[in-house]
Amino acid sequence: MKKIGLLSQILIAFVIAIILGAIVGQSIEVVKPLGDLFLRLIKFIIVPLVLASLVVGVAGAGDLRQIGRMGGISFVYYLATTAFAVFIGLLLANIFRPGDGVNMTLSGEAAEPTAAPSVVDTLLNIVPTNPIESLVTGNMLQIIFFALFLGLAISMLGDKAKTVYNFFEGLAEIMYKITGIVMKFAPIGVFGLIAPIVGQYGISVLLPLIKLILVVYAGCILHALLVYSGSVKLFANQSPLKFFKGIAPASLVAFSTSSSSGTLPITMKSTEENLGVSKKVSSFVLPLGATINMDGTALYQGVCVLFVAQFMGIELSIMQQLIIVLTATLASIGTAGVPGAGLIMLSMVITAVGLPLEAIALVAGVDRILDMIRTSVNVTGDGSAAVVVQALEDKKELKASNNVSA
Repeated sequence: MKKIGLLSQILIAFVIAIILGAIVGQSIEVVKPLGDLFLRLIKFIIVPLVLASLVVGVAGAGDLRQIGRMGGISFVYYLATTAFAVFIGLLLANIFRPGDGVNMTLSGEAAEPTAAPSVVDTLLNIVPTNPIESLVTGNMLQIIFFALFLGLAISMLGDKAKTVYNFFEGLAEIMYKITGIVMKFAPIGVFGLIAPIVGQYGISVLLPLIKLILVVYAGCILHALLVYSGSVKLFANQSPLKFFKGIAPASLVAFSTSSSSGTLPITMKSTEENLGVSKKVSSFVLPLGATINMDGTALYQGVCVLFVAQFMGIELSIMQQLIIVLTATLASIGTAGVPGAGLIMLSMVITAVGLPLEAIALVAGVDRILDMIRTSVNVTGDGSAAVVVQALEDKKELKASNNVSA
């Protein structure tokens, strides 16, 4: 197995999981603890990894303008790609109309409606009242805020804070090493996560909604091929093939776990080792992306809202579909990077265009299958943002160096 690369090992485990899950059925549930163990392993390294690497990156940069520039580029990139994702989802849903001819009845409990947080509340919630609580609960935006201030203060104090800097630098290296060890178990974890899902969902469950599933998957793949390929080629002059191959381990783990936050350590490792992204950039851009960048989720919401409208025989106007673009983009920012969160946020988008909330029950049965591809796209988008930001930072540094030389 040592002669086989990690990506190949994960792909082999993925295929075996699908085959055994389809053959054995629900009895394959016996391997689920392997997947649960892998999830726990990657979750336990997220907070110390993000905190330590971001503190070291900011303290090492010592430039508030650079941090602000990276944050601004990341935020604009995330919003723009998310809006593109919703547009692609709506376009495919209008063309292929997955809700037409579906013979189902509304059943099950609908999710509670979710109100969009105000801009003021969103900004205030970034600032932690208790940073220790933020670390314990894994509130990523508050952890980023805390780490930024720690890093800036260490940089401003210089030699007085050298001991603290050395501590975080050592902790970061330790967490990188632990991440590498955990990644060796990725193929086993992927097998333990995928096989039970395949065994649980039979063809009888999928057939009524197969058109919806295909449209969401096609939209996510199309978005990745068009938007991410174009971005890395345009801004970083990087081969799309190299990009997708480099980010593939993280994308596959995201597909298995349905958690962009849980995949974060693997995303950081993949971008740094395979795509040439520095630790300074990855430790800032990727945690931010795992929190606010949800392209796949936004695309899914756009498709599902039109699916519900078509199922109920309701034609949504252009203005209503523009509302979907706006609401889905904003809702995706507030979506937690954990399994199933997109279904809850879907309630906000559905109610925004006046559709009955109970209609969520239509897609609830296959949400886990849809969650897998949308999370994979979310993580792939985070990786593309890191590559773009790295390329722009390199160009900025090169220009500054040339000006000094001149």
